[in-house]
Amino acid sequence: MRDPRPHTGEPPALDLLNTRWAGAAPGDLLTDLDGLRLWLELTGLTGGVPADEHTLNALHTAREAIHTAVTTGDGAALNRVLTHGHLRRELTADGPRSVPEVADPAWLPGWLAADNLLQLLAEAPRRIRQCAHPDCVLFFYDTSKNGTRRWHSMATCGNRAKAARHYAKSG
Repeated sequence: MRDPRPHTGEPPALDLLNTRWAGAAPGDLLTDLDGLRLWLELTGLTGGVPADEHTLNALHTAREAIHTAVTTGDGAALNRVLTHGHLRRELTADGPRSVPEVADPAWLPGWLAADNLLQLLAEAPRRIRQCAHPDCVLFFYDTSKNGTRRWHSMATCGNRAKAARHYAKSG
């Protein structure tokens, strides 16, 4: 199965948000177990994570919690997701590392995405953005030098906005 999402390559928290999209062909990759399996494969989380309804429900919960935290700043639901796991720190021959531990493997993907959101918020919270196109629901992490990116993709939403402005001026 090919990845049907219109925008990929974002950090895990935003990648999870982008499993739902709008537009001419709106969709949700996480509507069934086939989509869950594909997302787990694409994120490299197939080992030890069951591709079942319990994992799908946990991911829906995590996705909604991340969405609420990003769009409203309310972290209560995100904090509930984070209670499902923790990081164990250890020193290895290669240096320090953090090992995620969750009691229920179904929560690992959602917990990792929630933990990733905390990292993004600690690094540069203002660079977490929703696409500026009014019909787009996708999110991105602005890695532009000056931090002024507005669109998840200039090739799609950016060009649609430019074309709309052009037609408005000429019409």
